[in-house]
Amino acid sequence: MGDQQELLTSSVPRTLETKSKIMGFELSDVLFLLLNLSVQNLIFGSTPLKIPMVFGTSLLLGMVLFFFKRGKPDNYIQHFFEYLLSAVVRSANASDETYQPFIKGGENES
Repeated sequence: MGDQQELLTSSVPRTLETKSKIMGFELSDVLFLLLNLSVQNLIFGSTPLKIPMVFGTSLLLGMVLFFFKRGKPDNYIQHFFEYLLSAVVRSANASDETYQPFIKGGENES
């Protein structure tokens, strides 16, 4: 019992919640770029337009995403499109049209 055992420690980065990024793109953006690349290659892969259409559109889309999302929060594109596709009128005090009150002794009682 003369030997004291030391507690094993390791250093931990201070930013555990940092998002994973590849060349400045979020993972969803990279998947979107790869999906575009594969679909364009499927369509234009055997034509003389392969280089400009497959790599050109992916490069252009990547640059648009990079500069459009610069300084924006994570998942900005997803929330932006959800905002565009949501209802135009947002009312906090609208009546619920599907609400049916419980009537005692009526057909709602079982």
